[in-house]
Amino acid sequence: MSNDASARAEAGTAPSAEPVFPRGRASFDPPTAPADWLWSRVMDVLTDERAQIAGRPVSSKVDLAQLRSTVDAYDFATPADPGAVLDEVVALLREYTVHTTHPRYFGLFNPTPTLLGVVGETLAAAFNPQLAAWSHAPAAAEIEAHLLRFLGACMGYPADAVTGSFTSGGAEANLTATLLALTRTWPEYGTGGLRALPGRPVLYASVESHLAWLKIAHATGIGREAVRLVPVDAALRLDVDRLAARMAADREAGDLPFMVVGTAGTTGAGVIDPLPRLAGFCREQDVWFHVDAAYGGAAALSDRLKGTLAGIERADSVTVDAHKWMSVPMGAGALLCTDAEALAETFRVTTSYMPADVPGAVDPYSSSQQWSRRFAGLKLFLSLAVAGRSGYAEQVERDAELADALRRQLTGAGWRVVNDTPLPVVCFADPAADGVPADAAWEHHSALAASVVDGGRAWISPVRLNGRAALRACVISLRTTPADIDELVRAVHDARNALS
Repeated sequence: MSNDASARAEAGTAPSAEPVFPRGRASFDPPTAPADWLWSRVMDVLTDERAQIAGRPVSSKVDLAQLRSTVDAYDFATPADPGAVLDEVVALLREYTVHTTHPRYFGLFNPTPTLLGVVGETLAAAFNPQLAAWSHAPAAAEIEAHLLRFLGACMGYPADAVTGSFTSGGAEANLTATLLALTRTWPEYGTGGLRALPGRPVLYASVESHLAWLKIAHATGIGREAVRLVPVDAALRLDVDRLAARMAADREAGDLPFMVVGTAGTTGAGVIDPLPRLAGFCREQDVWFHVDAAYGGAAALSDRLKGTLAGIERADSVTVDAHKWMSVPMGAGALLCTDAEALAETFRVTTSYMPADVPGAVDPYSSSQQWSRRFAGLKLFLSLAVAGRSGYAEQVERDAELADALRRQLTGAGWRVVNDTPLPVVCFADPAADGVPADAAWEHHSALAASVVDGGRAWISPVRLNGRAALRACVISLRTTPADIDELVRAVHDARNALS
C-alpha cells in the first residue's frame, strides 16, 4: 500500500466505493467507512446463510489435507486483505462444519440460535463487560441475577431465594454443583481437601447420564472410581431400588455417599429420571440431590410440559443450558440453587486487587469457578424479552409435536421406537437387526446413520441405550418443519433399502 493510500485509510477518506481497510495495528479500530464496509460484508454473509441453509447439505465429508493446507497458509507474517480472509473463512465454515443451524440437523443438543441471541453475542463482545466484580459491570451482573431468579422460579424455587451463576455450559454447572455439595457436606473440604475427610466421597448417577461426571470426579480429586453409574429400568430411568442397594453397600464398605444426580433429559434418549422419588430418597439418606436439566429444563417454560419435571423443585441444585433447548448461541449454562451461603463458601476468596464489595450486591467471581468471563446471559435476556415466555412455550411445544409426528411416521414405516419421553428425542431401531449379536446390531445402525449423514440430507446418529443399538433423532431447530420430518423418514427408509 502506498503512503497516500495508507493515509487515506487511516483517515477513512478512501475515495472508492470499497474503502481501503487499514492493516496492522490500525486494523484494530478502523475508521468509520472501512468498519461499516466490513460489517456490511458480514451482514451479507448472515443474510445469505439464512436464505440458503435449508438448500445446502447438513454436512459433508472432510478433506483433512486440504483443510489443513488452507489454514496453515496463514503464517501471520504479513497483514492480509480483510475481505479475502472473511470470504475464505466463510467458505471453510460452510464446507467443513456440521450445520447445526440446518432444519434437518437432528443431532446433539445444538439448536439454531435465535436472532436476538446472535445480537446479544455481538453486543456482549462489543461492550465487553468485565463480569468478575459487580462494580465493573452492574448492568450485566443484575441482568444475569434477574435471569437466574426467573429460571429458578420456572423450576419451582422461590424466586427471592434463587442464587447461582452462569457458566460456560452444563459440564461447568455440574462441576459447580459437585463442589457445592462437597463443601456443604464437609466444610473442611474447602481448606483441607480430601485428606481432611474421614473416607472416600462417592456420587451416583444413571448409566444413561452425561459422562462429564467422570471428568468432574477427576477434577475434584474424588477420582473416577468414585462415580457410581447406577443401572436403569426398562424405561431407561435410573433404578432407585438399585441405587439404594448400591448406596447401602458403599456405606457398609466405609465409603461416603454425598450426592445423587437425577437427569432431566438424558443425552441418548431424552429420558427424565424419577425426580420425586429421588428427591425423597435423598432426604432420607441426607445426601445432596442435584438435577442435571441441561437439556430438559426448557420444558419448564411450557405449562403443557412443565409437569414432566415434577420433583425438580425439591432439588438442592439444578443445571440448565440455555444454549440447548432455549436456542441461544453457545455457551450459556447456569447453575441454580437456593443456598447462597454454601455457594459463597465454595468460591469465597479475598484479594487486594479486586474492587471493594458493593453493599447489597454479589460479585460474580465469588459465586463461580470462573473469574473474568463473558457476559453469557445477555443473549438469553434479549431472546426472552422479545419472545416472552409464551413464545418459548410455543417453540418447545412445537418441537414436541414434530417429534410425535416423527414417531408416528417411523412406526408406520416399520421402525420400532425404543425410548419413552415427552421430550423431542426419538430413538428408533430397525427390526431387521433384532436377534443378531449386539456388535452386529451396532454396525447395522451405524451404517444406516452414516448413509443418511453422508448423503447430506439430514444428520442423525447411532446410539446405545442400555446396551441396545438404535438411531437417534432430536428435534431442536426452530427452522424444522413437517416437511423436514417427512424428508428424514424418507432418508432413513432409503438408507435401509440400500443396505438390504
